[in-house]
Amino acid sequence: MKLSELLAGQEHHVLRGDPEKTWITGGPTFDTDRVTPGSLFIAVPGHREGGPGSVAPALARGAAAVVVDGTAPELPESVWASPADVCAVRVPDARAAGAAVASRYFGEPGRGMDMVAVTGTNGKTSVSYMVESALRISEGAKVGVIGTAGSRIGDQLIPMPRSVLSTPESPDLQYLLGCMRDRGVGSVVLEATSMGLLTHRVDRTFIDVGVFTNLTQDHLDDHGTMANYRDAKLRLFQGLCRYAVVNADDPVSAGIMTMMPGEVTTYAIDADADYRATDLVVDATGTRFTLHHGGRTYPGRIPIPGRFSVSNALATVAACHILGHDLRGLVGALDRMPPVPGRFERFRTPGGTSVIVDYAHSPDSLDKVLTTIRGFARSRVITVFGCGGDRDTTKRADMGRIAGTHSDLCVLTSDNPRNEDPETILDQILPGLAATGTPYERCADRRSAIAFALSAAGPDDIVLVAGKGSEPHQIVGDRLLPFSDMATVREIAGG
Repeated sequence: MKLSELLAGQEHHVLRGDPEKTWITGGPTFDTDRVTPGSLFIAVPGHREGGPGSVAPALARGAAAVVVDGTAPELPESVWASPADVCAVRVPDARAAGAAVASRYFGEPGRGMDMVAVTGTNGKTSVSYMVESALRISEGAKVGVIGTAGSRIGDQLIPMPRSVLSTPESPDLQYLLGCMRDRGVGSVVLEATSMGLLTHRVDRTFIDVGVFTNLTQDHLDDHGTMANYRDAKLRLFQGLCRYAVVNADDPVSAGIMTMMPGEVTTYAIDADADYRATDLVVDATGTRFTLHHGGRTYPGRIPIPGRFSVSNALATVAACHILGHDLRGLVGALDRMPPVPGRFERFRTPGGTSVIVDYAHSPDSLDKVLTTIRGFARSRVITVFGCGGDRDTTKRADMGRIAGTHSDLCVLTSDNPRNEDPETILDQILPGLAATGTPYERCADRRSAIAFALSAAGPDDIVLVAGKGSEPHQIVGDRLLPFSDMATVREIAGG
């Protein structure tokens, strides 16, 4: 496709070359090491694998053209020495232009499928899995999923570099959507993170239904304030989706209703809503409830304990129903859903101890998981947890307090320490935990911490391993070290 066609409608200034005579055959990319002959290199300021300083290496690898950001300084003439016929254009915002260009290059694939995007602090992955499962179980539909656990169609993973984010950068996202369209996918559900929305990754994906789950403290290291974090989430509902499905139990939803009058559908447990659940009965195997919609009631069950699982189920049913799928069939599919990897994932040791692995890594999510476990626990609750390095430090003591409040024994350990000293992170968790008076052990090595918790647990105890869910690695410094919580539990327990 000609560069002029990719840039049509986008404000741009030609620095050199002729977009009308420049053909892009290798696709758009932000990453220098993924440039191939004929690529369009988009020099996004601050991008880890690219940016304005990587224009020369991109050209050396065969980039046919370069897009630079309006804030980037002029590049020296020597950068453009070879090849002489390279085309370069400047745009006001390289990320925004990159999203439009990538969508157009891959044929605007979002237009050809039902698109659901899920945002919120907690529940994005669970709702994404549930939407896929509900449509597959109720109708045999072919559904694509893009999120924290990677990208897949059914059980078939679409290979991508390990650096690809939960909400992929726009060239990666549009490539994935193109793959899904070409393989006959009818619906796609994707996780829309706050940074993904803020940095235009979801632009030009033609979202049909945007889902809002909740807003609680997290990612303040990226956004600085809760107001900024909220505003990043709300970008999904400012022209990026046609309809909204929102959690009326969360006060942020009122703002979304103002943004999209007449196009918002609500769900809730406590508040009045278009889709509401009552009569919740929780046990160790799941949660039963009654769904109310349109003056009718539907008995439902989800094989995951807790109010939060019912809330996620309501979001799932509402989003799919808006897209035209049968409500009774959707509700019936809930009870047959497979477990979501790393989300309240359960295992029973040969000795009778119940183990739950969950992604809970924020104060609110840890509180909800532990409150749910306390509701059906017959004996002690032992919690293994930590806090991520290079992330919001203000939540650490709070998470210690929450764990101590709901547990009989806590085991402090590492959770992706990144570039921080693991012991320093544990020092910052400890004041909140110590204030509760709950006994604790401190073991920075995560495998040893899990082993200690299992050795300390009795036949009727529950061990919660929180923070990493289905992640297959520990991030230590800049290294990804293979590590799975559930695989470690199974190995140590001999199951």
